[in-house]
Amino acid sequence: MSTVRPVIGVTTYLEPIRSGIWELPAAYLPETYLRSVVDAGGIAVLLPPQPVDDEIAAATVASLDGLLVTGGYDVDPARYGQRAGEHTDTPRDDRDAWEDALLAAAIAAELPFLGICRGLQLLNVHQGGTLLQHLPDALDGDTRYSGDAGVFAINEAAPVDGSRLAELYGGATSVDVRSYHHQAVDRLGAGLRVTAVSAGSGATEQVVQAIELEGDAFGMAVQWHPEQIGDLRVFQGLVDAAVEHRRTRSA
Repeated sequence: MSTVRPVIGVTTYLEPIRSGIWELPAAYLPETYLRSVVDAGGIAVLLPPQPVDDEIAAATVASLDGLLVTGGYDVDPARYGQRAGEHTDTPRDDRDAWEDALLAAAIAAELPFLGICRGLQLLNVHQGGTLLQHLPDALDGDTRYSGDAGVFAINEAAPVDGSRLAELYGGATSVDVRSYHHQAVDRLGAGLRVTAVSAGSGATEQVVQAIELEGDAFGMAVQWHPEQIGDLRVFQGLVDAAVEHRRTRSA
């Protein structure tokens, strides 16, 4: 772990919250994301949804060493030219706009970033890709990735040899993961490559489990939730890349 502690911006939910007698919209995030960033050697700074334009997004990104785009509700299908299906969440337009602008600014600045679950889906959409709005419909009703009542499903992902992800996982051909998603990549976005697919006994083949931005900059996203089991490898990759980004920016 580096002795330099880079600043990692972490996107959050904006939802109604009850606290004592109060019930009001509030920014919140499961603590597991924050702990993963801190345990990997970063400093976590929350980035709640807010009004955004290109200048605001660029200024925000300029203050960071890395970006983490977290999980949450479905991306609005209108962003990839579709109408919402019956299983698709009510859009969170403010969060979609905020995180999309942050991703655009991060990519332009070559800021290291990591997406988790929704973060992967948003990255794919940002790059012009599309999503399967309800994965069980494409898998003959298979719900192995959906989880149930807050309990994460146990699955396996197979990293693609030669990818940055495979390097972070020490060349492993299969990785135990925790899943909670009912959507997945359909058409891959421009400038992206698939770096992991579903694996394991009885797994539905070729469900995309990880993607990376092509090129030298660190831009990675996984469909699973490594923060749920304290798997720090992708977080460590983000933090190490953020340290290097800070060093080269300061040189």
